[in-house]
Amino acid sequence: MDIKPPYGYQEIVPLTKQQRVVMPEGRRLPLVFRSLTALPLSYTEFGAACRDYPIAFVSGDAGKTFLPMAILGLENQQNLFVSANGDWDAAVYFPAYIRRYPFCMTRVTVEGKEQAERIACVEKRAINDKGAALYDAKGEPLPLWEERRKLLFEYEADLVRSEEMCRTLAELALLEGFTMQAAPNQGNRVAMTGMHRVAEGKLAGLSPEKLKMLVEKGILARVYAHLISLNNFGRLLDRRSATQAPGAKAKGGAKS
Repeated sequence: MDIKPPYGYQEIVPLTKQQRVVMPEGRRLPLVFRSLTALPLSYTEFGAACRDYPIAFVSGDAGKTFLPMAILGLENQQNLFVSANGDWDAAVYFPAYIRRYPFCMTRVTVEGKEQAERIACVEKRAINDKGAALYDAKGEPLPLWEERRKLLFEYEADLVRSEEMCRTLAELALLEGFTMQAAPNQGNRVAMTGMHRVAEGKLAGLSPEKLKMLVEKGILARVYAHLISLNNFGRLLDRRSATQAPGAKAKGGAKS
């Protein structure tokens, strides 16, 4: 049996009732996430996330499939939302991808064949005898695990909706590659590639029937949230400038 860890995780194992698990406190970010430049975003998160992060579509298989991502930095291994003590900025939306940690849902591969059913797993390094129990002596789930399990299963279902949305956008040929270029007043120019966005011209050219379908599925609202969120690249530049020169007012601009 082969279990592949999700993006950002290290080594995961199936969750059992006997395990005790060390939980992150508040918005404290595990080390494995502190240098990630982007995080997967689920379907219902678009409305909240678009206020704080640029949302772009990313493909890991040359355009066969896409995934919406919240962009966290302008350079490789840069997360501009983590404070010096490892906490996520309290003034911005806290992505569900991190809130579910150290748990996740994943498919397993048996004899080279991926199984349809997903199982609950936990980051192996979070298992510790000094951690919190998830089940009582009778094998019944404790409130701590009930809350996390609800988030885990709801988030997993929401990721499936994200995948369906991306398939629809790809089938309609609405996604186009773009490069974000940032021009700070001091330092070198920054360019980010490998991202995709919805092409507004192609969106406007869709037939009334296809536009109605996007509206009925709730996709069109998320498309507009995505397009509006691209303005947040400028806010990333502000954060980058503030990090490099504490107290200094950021200057320059970002364009795509």
